[in-house]
Amino acid sequence: MMAPPASDLSVALRSRLQQLEAHLGTVLRGKAEVVRLSLVGLLSRGHLLIEDVPGVGKTTLAHALARAVDSRFHRIQFTADMLPGDVLGVTVFNAQTQEFEFKPGAIFTNFLLADEINRATPKTQSALLEAMNEQQISIDGRSYPLARPFMVIATQNPVEHHGTYPLPESQLDRFLMRLRIGYPDAASEREILRRGGADHNAVSA
Repeated sequence: MMAPPASDLSVALRSRLQQLEAHLGTVLRGKAEVVRLSLVGLLSRGHLLIEDVPGVGKTTLAHALARAVDSRFHRIQFTADMLPGDVLGVTVFNAQTQEFEFKPGAIFTNFLLADEINRATPKTQSALLEAMNEQQISIDGRSYPLARPFMVIATQNPVEHHGTYPLPESQLDRFLMRLRIGYPDAASEREILRRGGADHNAVSA
């Protein structure tokens, strides 16, 4: 069987991307540019840092991206007392088998929402560095590959700084883009109210 011409593949890919963009637009209304840039980040295998105030749809966008490509999603609320093992996983001793076993952490997913990442200590923040750069983690001398696709969508509040730890340059370099969503305009707000909220089922079409 002959492979379809490259032009046909391009048309099919463009059509699929337009469908994804339209579906995501029904979830995050009035933010076409944010949706488009998020898809660019996904296709580029990059990671996103969203800097905005609460309530503008950061979690909704991350969850919608995962559902749109039928992938797993996990959200971590970063706090000052969180440890690297809470993110990556830990090695524990199994008394029955008399062997050490690795218990995977929350990072073993396709889309990881690192909510308020700057509330974690630098040690916990740095636990993401290898994962974001090499799509694997190393614990106790062993490397564990992560799922494909793997995308970190981190958020931080640019207004509140009390009890936070600024991201170092080494961490910021791992993000392909820094985005701001902002509140929807008046027309989009009226549309959201008229429809009774975002159409979350649309992204699974």
